[in-house]
Amino acid sequence: MAEIKTFGPFRLLRSDASAHIQLYQRGERRKSGRGLAFWFMPDGASIAQMPMDDRDLPFLFKSRSRDFQEVTVQGVVVWRVSNPEAMADRIDFSIDLRQGVHLGRPLDQIDSLLTGVAQQFAAQYLAELDIGEILSAGVKPLHERIERGLSGSDGLSGLGLTIVAVRVADVSPSSELERALKTPTFERLQQQADQATFERRALAVEKERAIAENELSNEIELARRQRELIEREDDNARGRAQAEAASKQIVADGEAQRIRTIQQARADMERTRVAIYSDQSPAVILGLAAQEFAGKLHTIEHLNISPEVLSAFIGDALRSARTGGAEPPAPRAPAARPPKI
Repeated sequence: MAEIKTFGPFRLLRSDASAHIQLYQRGERRKSGRGLAFWFMPDGASIAQMPMDDRDLPFLFKSRSRDFQEVTVQGVVVWRVSNPEAMADRIDFSIDLRQGVHLGRPLDQIDSLLTGVAQQFAAQYLAELDIGEILSAGVKPLHERIERGLSGSDGLSGLGLTIVAVRVADVSPSSELERALKTPTFERLQQQADQATFERRALAVEKERAIAENELSNEIELARRQRELIEREDDNARGRAQAEAASKQIVADGEAQRIRTIQQARADMERTRVAIYSDQSPAVILGLAAQEFAGKLHTIEHLNISPEVLSAFIGDALRSARTGGAEPPAPRAPAARPPKI
């Protein structure tokens, strides 16, 4: 907006660098340029102010596809004034000479013009395709069609407008149609999700089976090794038992041999002693027996010898003295009674 100050009959206008000012006096263009500042007299003067910066025009309109489905197009057109003189000749940008604001709404007029042209090219594109083809193609073909149409429009270039950029943000059907179109896709995705879940579960079952088989194999291998260990321990125990039995048998055989040797020695000694005693007379044997018996007694208080024993002993002694010991021994006398102790 231009700044206008009043000084008596004169007025001073100051404009921004982004604004193009045109001063008309008595029907002729006196001044034209950007960011002007000048004095003027309001009588017979007219001033037009046009923006020279880039302007964004959002648009949102609805159209129909070839199969009569409603489609909503949303985007932005960026435009700017390239020829201010041509623009001023076609659209009224006059401003109030006191406040510096536009007397009309020229920018709205340009926005309506651009929106209508963009909608025209979009409607032509949408009418050529079915809704499925439009949604599958996306926004790029529609963007190219609108941009090419606006940039090549003779009416806009003659108006002094230049299209800087065109951006199409969305091409969407109605909410009911969108839900209907989403249903097959949703079902397919749901089937894929179910299939993925099934495959994941199948893989989990397969892994669990592999783990179980591995555990079973480990248990079988452990049982086999345990059996081998038991068999080896049994063999070792049997070997130890056999070794111990053989050792005990050797000890027993040695002990038996020792006992047999001792017994044999005792028997030989007894046999020798008996042989010695067999050649002696009864009196000698009786004396030896009495001697051995007396060796086993601590004290002898009384000794009784019967007459029969004494007479037999004396008779044997006399016979032995007569024969010189060559006479065969007489019959053995009756055993003497043991003495009283």
